[in-house]
Amino acid sequence: MTTLKTLLVAGLLLAPGMAAAQGCNYEKTTTAQSCAPGNVLDAETGTCVPEATG
Repeated sequence: MTTLKTLLVAGLLLAPGMAAAQGCNYEKTTTAQSCAPGNVLDAETGTCVPEATG
């Protein structure tokens, strides 16, 4: 019975953290500002790609 209570309490303590971690990727988008220097945002794929030179 003590083990069951311990697991229940542990689950209740971890639940808010797990819910917050799940929301971290909610509507995550890449912007031109988040691209590394020398990269630009590709509007079609939404990813950073090397800047074309020449």
